[in-house]
Amino acid sequence: MKTNHAWRLGSMADLQILPGPRHRPSFKRPRWIIILVSLVTIFLLCAYIFPPHTAACYLFSNRGCKALSDWLPPSPEREWTDEEVASHVVFKEILNAPSAKIVNPKIAFMFLSPGSLPFEKLWDRFFQGHESQFSVYVHASKERPVHVSRYFMNRDIRSDQVVWGKISMIDAERRLLANALQDPGNQHFVLLSDSCVPLHTFDYIYNYLVYSNISYVDCFKDPGPHGNGRYSEHMLPEVEMKDFRKGAQWFTVTRKHAMIVMADNLYYTKFRDYCKPGLDGKNCIADEHYIPTFFHLIDPGGISNWSVTHVDWSEKKWHPKSYRAQDITHELQQNITSIDLSTHVTSTDKPVQMVQECLWNGIKRPCYLFARKFYPETLNNLLQLFSNYSTI
Repeated sequence: MKTNHAWRLGSMADLQILPGPRHRPSFKRPRWIIILVSLVTIFLLCAYIFPPHTAACYLFSNRGCKALSDWLPPSPEREWTDEEVASHVVFKEILNAPSAKIVNPKIAFMFLSPGSLPFEKLWDRFFQGHESQFSVYVHASKERPVHVSRYFMNRDIRSDQVVWGKISMIDAERRLLANALQDPGNQHFVLLSDSCVPLHTFDYIYNYLVYSNISYVDCFKDPGPHGNGRYSEHMLPEVEMKDFRKGAQWFTVTRKHAMIVMADNLYYTKFRDYCKPGLDGKNCIADEHYIPTFFHLIDPGGISNWSVTHVDWSEKKWHPKSYRAQDITHELQQNITSIDLSTHVTSTDKPVQMVQECLWNGIKRPCYLFARKFYPETLNNLLQLFSNYSTI
């Protein structure tokens, strides 16, 4: 027998209320988040497209800007101009050409002087006995020099006026190189001033240079007012600020490097037109920037980044220390010739000192072969000192 079960309405406590269907309200993202994300995206795109030192760095400190530029992917390489393509083809051909086999390679000693050379007697003693291993060229910019050494007789080249800080200094250097390159025996080229003297014997200097695998060109980056502060944006696009370099003008270069300096017109023209005292309120010195920047752009691995000509800037003046007769001692010569570290100091508000080892074919060696600036009164003391030079 079936029992009929009837539903009974109990107390309200027994009543279970079932949940109704869920109605999800439409979610509206705050507009400020969308706007913020959009602005950040746009900013990062601008920072990538434009150089870090333009739009992006106006909003960041130097440290923040550098961190941003390091974080961002590298900017795409720009397309070279027609002039760059043509110039680099020539440079590459010269640098990659096989070197001529010279039985007796010579060093070209190129003297840049306003007139007579006060240390000809010293150089005469230096050259004696090595007549087949060197040649001499003299560029006298103000007056015809009077020579006292047979090695300097009839060695004057056609010269022109030279003004410190202007492109005429580079013109004189190129004029010396052009004359020295006419002799195929010249394989290394040394630029010297009238106040330069040798620190070693001829054999020591000859072996140091002729058997070296690089050119000795001073080159470093100075972000301060006396470095990048002299840069002009008129040099763009071929010369960018990041590639602008500084260094002493007294170089020694291989024959191939001398040839590419003579073959250059593109970069020379940039410095002729836009690196001069007073341009745009800046004091750009062509002989301190053209050669270092040129080699940094064309063959940075082929130069030493330091000069083999010593100069003492310890007095921290506009001009280096000049030596008097009483300064000429054996200790001075030993102190200079024992230096095996090259030091550069930036011109920033907080100067930064950069030190590198002087390497000769990968071996740490003393840095300097020559020194300047010596007054003419030091000649006799230098002659006496030179007679005691060591061949080591």
